[in-house]
Amino acid sequence: MFKYTIIIEKAGNNYSAYCPDLPGCIATGSTTEETIERMKEAIKFHIEGLKKEGLKIPEPTTTAVSVEVVV
Repeated sequence: MFKYTIIIEKAGNNYSAYCPDLPGCIATGSTTEETIERMKEAIKFHIEGLKKEGLKIPEPTTTAVSVEVVV
């Protein structure tokens, strides 16, 4: 099992997400929860495609943190 970092962004009336460690792996949703679930499905699908092509599955290397900045 791998644990990938995903980035979720507000995009107008919905949300979009991508996985920096899996270029081209993206998903959208009406809520953050829906976007996360769709992203899990997209990651599984992406990895299945890599396996079918005989390509290496990238190790998760990206991390993310939130920082507080006082202005």
